[in-house]
Amino acid sequence: MIKDIYFKKKLASSWFSLLQQTICYEFEKIEIDFGKKTKQKPKYFEKKNWKKSREKNEGGGIYAIIRNGLVFDSVGINFSEVSGKFHKKFRSQVLGATKNPNYWASGISIVAHMKNPKIPTMHFNTRFIVTSKNWFGGGMDATPCINDNNETKLFHNKIKVMCNKHNKNYYPKYKKWCDNYFYLPHRKETRGIGGIFFDYKRDNWKKDLNFIKDVGLCFLDCTKTIIRKKIYKKWTKKQKNDQLIKRGRYVEFNLLYDRGTKFGLNTDGRVEAILMSLPPTAKWK
Repeated sequence: MIKDIYFKKKLASSWFSLLQQTICYEFEKIEIDFGKKTKQKPKYFEKKNWKKSREKNEGGGIYAIIRNGLVFDSVGINFSEVSGKFHKKFRSQVLGATKNPNYWASGISIVAHMKNPKIPTMHFNTRFIVTSKNWFGGGMDATPCINDNNETKLFHNKIKVMCNKHNKNYYPKYKKWCDNYFYLPHRKETRGIGGIFFDYKRDNWKKDLNFIKDVGLCFLDCTKTIIRKKIYKKWTKKQKNDQLIKRGRYVEFNLLYDRGTKFGLNTDGRVEAILMSLPPTAKWK
C-alpha cells in the first residue's frame, strides 16, 4: 500500500504526463495519415509550457493544441500539476478544503472538435486532487450531432468492458452519474450520448490508479476507432450547420455547469488552457 502522499503525487502526475504525450502522438498520426491520402499538409500540435504564478513556485503545465487541422477543427490536450490555496468562497465546494485550504492537483483534460460533423466531439479528463483528503476523478463522453446507434453501442460497450475489469458496478454507477452530470436543465436535454463520470474516488489508491490508467487508454481506443471509421465520409451543409448548433449547447454547458472549468478559474489556472474546451465556431437558435 502506498502511504506516502509524495509518491502518490509523483506516480499520478507522471502517468498524466505520459498519457498526454501518447495521445498527442496518436492524434498527430491520424492527421498525417489523412494528409497522405488526401495529399494535404497535416497540422501538428503547438505546445506551450505555462506557469501558474510568476512569483510563487505553484507549478504549471503543458498546453497542446491543433487549430484548423485536416481532421481536428480544434483539439486541446492539457496536462497540469499545480498547487496553491483555495479562495475562501470556493473552499466549501471542495472535499477537505474547509479544514485546510491548501491544495495540490494534477490531471489531463482533452476536448476534440472534429472537422467532419459525422464524427462526434470527444471529451476526457482524469485528475488527482490533494487537500486534507485525496481522491481521483474524471470520465469521458461523446457528443455527436448526427445520431448513430451502432457508434453509441460500440462506445458504451468498450467502456463497459474496461469498467468490468475492475468492478462490475462501475459502469452502471458511473454511466448514470455521467447522464445526470452532462445535462442542460435550461434546455431539458443531455449534452450527448453520455459515457462515464466519477469523482471523489478514494477506495484503494493503487487499484484506483490502475482504473484511472485504463480509463485513459480506453478513451484513446474509442476515439481512434470512431475517427478512423468515419474520417473519409462526405457531409452536407445541413449536417455542418447541425454540428455548429450542437456546439452551441457544448459551450452553454461548459460555461454554466462544468466543474473543471469552475475549478480552473477558481484556482488561477491558465485561462487559454481552461477554455480550450470551447469550439472554434458555433451557432445558437
